[in-house]
Amino acid sequence: MSTTQPLSLYWSRLSEPTWSLYLAATDNGLAFVGSFDGSVDELTAWASRKFPGSPLSQDDRRLAPYAAELAAYLRGELQRFTLPMDLQGTPFQQAVWQALRSIPFGQTCSYSDIAVTIRKPSAVRAVGTAIGANPLLITIPCHRVIGKNGTLTGYRGGLEMKTRLLELEQAALAGGGR
Repeated sequence: MSTTQPLSLYWSRLSEPTWSLYLAATDNGLAFVGSFDGSVDELTAWASRKFPGSPLSQDDRRLAPYAAELAAYLRGELQRFTLPMDLQGTPFQQAVWQALRSIPFGQTCSYSDIAVTIRKPSAVRAVGTAIGANPLLITIPCHRVIGKNGTLTGYRGGLEMKTRLLELEQAALAGGGR
């Protein structure tokens, strides 16, 4: 009978002038991006839920490429993330998160649009739950999902962060960001 070794988790903190984010990665890719006013407790709670028994160690060097991409995005210089991600979720969550990645930079869509995209048009509430479970804020752009009536709705990072991200993308598009 073989036993599986716990996965190693590495974390770092990204500090930009008006942003402070906790990041975590496995050897397979970026696995967590926290809210801009989140604490290290948000990170450790996520790690203990998703990777119980796995050590969590700070490694700024290992997370530097991820931090660099996020920093470029937060400066309006990057529209698409290219580094690997290690997303842990159900097949339904994975489908929703993949659909989120297809929302173009600077655009929004509704929860029902995502439900239709994944061919589950009656699963709007389940889509909302899957979006709320997204561990990779910003890189899996759940901030681009709004209510069907055009209003901003819940966001794990808070509505202030969601507003700031949408404004950042609009400003980058107006300024010719890549």
